[in-house]
Amino acid sequence: MTSAQVDAYLRRLGSARPEQPTSEALRELHLRHLLTVPFENLSIHLGEEITLEEKRLLDKVTADRRGGFCYELNGAFGTLLAALGYEVELLAGRVYDDEGRPGIPYDHLALRVRTADGDTWLADVGFGAHSHYPLAYAERGAQDDPGGTFRVVEAGPDPAGVHGGDAPGAGDLDVVRDGTPQYRLETRTRVLGDFVAGAWWHSTSPLSHFTRSLVCSRVTDDGGRITLSGRKLKTTAPDGTREKRELETDEEVLTVYRNCFGIELDGVPTVRNPDLSDSADS
Repeated sequence: MTSAQVDAYLRRLGSARPEQPTSEALRELHLRHLLTVPFENLSIHLGEEITLEEKRLLDKVTADRRGGFCYELNGAFGTLLAALGYEVELLAGRVYDDEGRPGIPYDHLALRVRTADGDTWLADVGFGAHSHYPLAYAERGAQDDPGGTFRVVEAGPDPAGVHGGDAPGAGDLDVVRDGTPQYRLETRTRVLGDFVAGAWWHSTSPLSHFTRSLVCSRVTDDGGRITLSGRKLKTTAPDGTREKRELETDEEVLTVYRNCFGIELDGVPTVRNPDLSDSADS
């Protein structure tokens, strides 16, 4: 990553270049990313190729002023952090569904980040509604965050078979939000190329919720969230209260993309698999 690319990325985030790769600076960068770079899957529905290649990921965030899903967002953010002097490792996760079953291998990409002041963090700017700040990687107690109460805990046994018969691997962790497991995290270090098959599956398979729904979402300045799912606009206040409304015209939809997410589109994207569409929005 060149110095010019770093500067362009930091301009997108509205952040100054940190003097040292400290925990405090990481927290600021993490929050600024969630405020400015949306979690979105528009490429899938616009027919745009999703490529897990460093330059393309960086260009999408900076030159194109777009967002992405986990592989793109955490892939790009990890590249930025490494260029700023952080020690960054890519970790693979499997996201739990509503029945507590894990998704495919390489279902999710998260970051283990070590700082100059000796701390280790779990950073994740690619999971939609999640923690606003990095989570302390070695802390096993409750971690309060504007996004909820989180725990990073050792993955337990599966006596009921709810995980499809998959026993946890050595050292696997569960990331839990408000008492509900979000994803199971492997602790073995991966490289970006390991996630190509997962990105391909999620962007092409009719079984992936990403091909069945449109989503564009980010944290708002007051600590809430704004989400556009197709034509459904939802705003969530910091206290959890929600307002929803249906956008009636294409111009309204394009205006929300532009004004709320900074995304300029020539036309309104349509769901790739409309017959299988669901209501996923984060």
